Amino acid sequence: MEVEYKINQTITADQFIGLLSKTSLGARRPIDQVETIDAMLANANLLVTAWQGDRLIGVARSVTDFAFCCYLSDIAVDESIQISGIGKTLIRMTKEALKPTCSLILLSAPQAVGYYPKIGFTQHNSAWVLTDIDDLK
Repeated sequence: MEVEYKINQTITADQFIGLLSKTSLGARRPIDQVETIDAMLANANLLVTAWQGDRLIGVARSVTDFAFCCYLSDIAVDESIQISGIGKTLIRMTKEALKPTCSLILLSAPQAVGYYPKIGFTQHNSAWVLTDIDDLK
C-alpha cells in the first residue's frame, strides 16, 4: 500500500500511543499518561506523519523556531515496516519545512545510535539533560 505523508495533520493521543507501542520508542515515552501525550502533541509545532490509508505508521514530532534550531524529539516508524525509507522521508520532510540554515537536533535511542551517521547526521558530544529540578545546584 502507498504511503501518504502529511505536515501538521492533527493526530490523537490514542493514535500516537498506538504507534509508539509498535516501536522501541514506546518504552521511553509516557504511553500510560494520556494527558502528557496530549501535551506533547499540542505543544509540538512541527509534526510530519506517514499514513497507509487511515493507519498512522510514522511520526516525526519537533519543537522548533524554524530558523536556527529544530529539536526532533520523536521519530517513530511502526517496526513492522521499518527499513522501507519512511523514517528517512519523515526526517527529510522535517528538514525541508525549516529554513536551510536551521539545524536539526535529536537525541538518539540506544538502538538507533548507528543509524543516524549512516544517513548524514554528525554526532555532537555535549548534549546535556536535566529532568529533576532538585538536581540543579
